[in-house]
Amino acid sequence: MGKGATITDVADAAGVSIRTVSRVLNRSTKVNAETRERIEATIARLGFSPSARARGLATGRSYLIGIIHNDRNALVLDTIQRGVVAEATARGYELVVHPTPTGDDGSVADVLDFVGRSRVDGVVVMPPVSGVAGIGDALAAAGVPAVALSAAPIGGFAALLVSNEREAAAEVARHFIGHGHSRIAIINGPRGVFSASERRAGFIAALKAAKLSLAGEAEGDYDFESGYAAAEKLLALDPRPTAIFAANDIMAAAVVKAAAARAIAVPGQLSVVGFDGSMLARMLTPSLTSVHRPLGDMAELATRRLIDIVESEPNTVELVAELRLIEGGSSGPAPA
Repeated sequence: MGKGATITDVADAAGVSIRTVSRVLNRSTKVNAETRERIEATIARLGFSPSARARGLATGRSYLIGIIHNDRNALVLDTIQRGVVAEATARGYELVVHPTPTGDDGSVADVLDFVGRSRVDGVVVMPPVSGVAGIGDALAAAGVPAVALSAAPIGGFAALLVSNEREAAAEVARHFIGHGHSRIAIINGPRGVFSASERRAGFIAALKAAKLSLAGEAEGDYDFESGYAAAEKLLALDPRPTAIFAANDIMAAAVVKAAAARAIAVPGQLSVVGFDGSMLARMLTPSLTSVHRPLGDMAELATRRLIDIVESEPNTVELVAELRLIEGGSSGPAPA
C-alpha cells in the first residue's frame, strides 16, 4: 500500500473502526493505550499520512495557524516564522502569514477580516500588533484562539508570552554605568510602539537610579535609515556621548557605521549596544553587544501553547521569556 494507504486500510489492518483510527490521529483520550499503540504501529508500517482536508472534514478544523504581524525587520520576522513552522509542522498544521496595519482600530477590522477569510484555527499575534487596543478581545469574541507576544503584560488574549523588555533595557544602562560611562544617549524606537516605550522607560529609570540623566536622545523607526540619521544627530553633540543604546540591532548597526564615517572608534571612543540579539549582531565588526531575545524559542512556545488551546479546553496563561545581555566587541570602558 505504501504511499497510497488510506484510513480504511489502517482500520482494516489494525482490526478497528475508522472512527477509532481518527481518534488516535486527533489525540483523543478515548482510546486505550494498547489499541493506540497498535494503530500507531500500523500507521507507521503502512506509511499512512492523513491529508489536511480529510482531517479538517473529520474535526471541523482547518489545520491552519496564522501569524499576524507588522514587523519590517526581516531578521526578526524570519526567526519568528521558523519557530512557528517548526512547532506547527510537527503538530500537523500549516502556516499563514498576514501583515496588518496598526493605526487606531484599523488593524482590528483587518485582522477580523483575515481570520474570517482564512478560517485559521488560531493565531500568534506579534508586537506591535499585540499592543493595539481591543485586538485580543475582538479575536476572543470572534471565537479565534490567540496567543500574543508582548514586551509587558497585556490583557485580552487566550495566552501571553511576555519578554520583560523594560528590565532588559535597564540592564543595558547598568552595563554602560559599570564601564564608567556618564555621557549616555539613546535612540528610541517609533513613537507609540509598546516595545519602544518599555525599552526607553527601563533605560531612563536605571540612569535615574544612578543619578544620571540622558546626554542625548533621538527617535528612530527601527530601520537603518532612521537609525543613521539619529546617530548623526547624537554624534554631532558637544560634548559627544561616549555610549549609545539603540533600541534594536538594525539602528545599532547604523550607529556603528555613522561612527566609522566620522572616524570615531568603536568601542574606544564610543560604546554601542543594540536590542534583539539577531544574527546581525554577529555579522558586524566589532560584534555588537545586544540584548538577546530568544525569538525562535519564543515562537515555538507560543505556537505549542496555541495548538494546545485549539485541541483542548482553553485556559488563560502567562508565560515569561528570559532576555539577557550578550557582550560583544562594540562596548567597553569609557574613554579617559
